[in-house]
Amino acid sequence: MNDKKLIGRLRKGNPKAYQYVFSEYYDWLCNYIFNLCRDRSLAEDIVQDAIIRLWEKRNAIIITSSLKNYLFKTCHNQFLQHIRSEKIQFDTLDNIRWDVISEATLEDDLYDFRMEKLNTLINQLPPRCKQIFVQNKLEKKKYKEIALDMGISIKTVENQMSKALHFLRVNATTFML
Repeated sequence: MNDKKLIGRLRKGNPKAYQYVFSEYYDWLCNYIFNLCRDRSLAEDIVQDAIIRLWEKRNAIIITSSLKNYLFKTCHNQFLQHIRSEKIQFDTLDNIRWDVISEATLEDDLYDFRMEKLNTLINQLPPRCKQIFVQNKLEKKKYKEIALDMGISIKTVENQMSKALHFLRVNATTFML
C-alpha cells in the first residue's frame, strides 16, 4: 500500500490502516529509539506515543514526506523532548541538593559559632559557678551529686546555677538570634 492511500485511510479513521502502520513501523522505530537510549521500555513508550498521536491527530497532520520519515522524525523529536525533560529534572534535583547542602553547612557554621560564643561565656563565669554549671549541664549530674562532690549544700548549688543561667541568658541574647 502506498503512503497516499494509507494516509487517506488513516484520515478516514480506518482501523486496518492503523494496524498496518503499527505492524509495519513499530519494530523498526523501537530499534531506532533503542539505539539512542539503550532502554527498551523507554523506546517502546516513545514509539507507542508517536503512533497513538498519529491516530489521534490524523485529521490535522500534514505529511509532506513519506509516512516512514514522518514517524521517524516524530519519534526522534519525542526522544529529544524526553531527554530535555529528564535534564530539567536532574538540574532541579541538583539545585535542591546544593541548596540543602548549603543550608546544612550554614546551620553547622551557625551552630559552631553559637557553641564557641557559649563556651566563651561559660569561661567568663566565676570558677565555682563554672564548675557547678559544667557538672550539671555537661556532665548531667544532679544538684545533690554536685553538692556531695563539692562538700556544699544543695541550696548553694541552686544559687550558683541560678547565677550562671542568669549571666548566660543576659549575655547570650546578642549572638543567639
